[in-house]
Amino acid sequence: MTRAAFFDVDGTLVDSDIVRYGVEIRTAEKGRAARLLWVAGFLPRVPWYLALDAVSRTAFQKSFYRLYRGLPAEEMGRRSAALYETYVRPRLRPEALLRLQKHVRKGDTVVLVTGSVEPIVRPLADDLGVRHVLAPRLEVEGGVVSGRLEGDPLAGERKADAVRGFAAERGIDLGDSFAYGDSPDDLPMLEAVGRPAVVNPGRKLRERATAGGWEILRWPAGALADGRR
Repeated sequence: MTRAAFFDVDGTLVDSDIVRYGVEIRTAEKGRAARLLWVAGFLPRVPWYLALDAVSRTAFQKSFYRLYRGLPAEEMGRRSAALYETYVRPRLRPEALLRLQKHVRKGDTVVLVTGSVEPIVRPLADDLGVRHVLAPRLEVEGGVVSGRLEGDPLAGERKADAVRGFAAERGIDLGDSFAYGDSPDDLPMLEAVGRPAVVNPGRKLRERATAGGWEILRWPAGALADGRR
């Protein structure tokens, strides 16, 4: 059997989150004044999103992705590609990239596992040469994003289920595989593999990692040494 390395994206590989992606995509075509006006209208929703996320990340993601409702699918793809170049790529964690490349050199199957929607993650995967992405897809009706997902959000136990399903389909030994995450929401995925590692953990995640003898990593943000930024 082969082994894999499963990487969470937001907060682990990239110093960002889905809310910031949403703001950047929805304001991408706006001038400065229009952008400021849109952000002013959006800010009152942030406490609600934070409260919802604290209760259920699944419910939060379902609610938040309504932000893309009405955006043509082609436009969503175009803006996501631009987002990667201008916003996501500069926020790649250098140590995360080095670890990912190490797994590639060792012949491990590298997989991105994320709650961010597939159009946003695909440019990252393509740039890093990662073939496998486990991410939710936006529902498209008549060429336009509906604001709903095709299936369930990828959060909590659903992340672990996706990892187990991927491993079963490809004959991957999870007991010999790695997983990297930064959030308590990643715990089910981390517990599904034999070699979990936590990245810049908060108290809850650090305590779980210490109790389990997991690797604890400090991956700061910063410029990549290979000049890619």
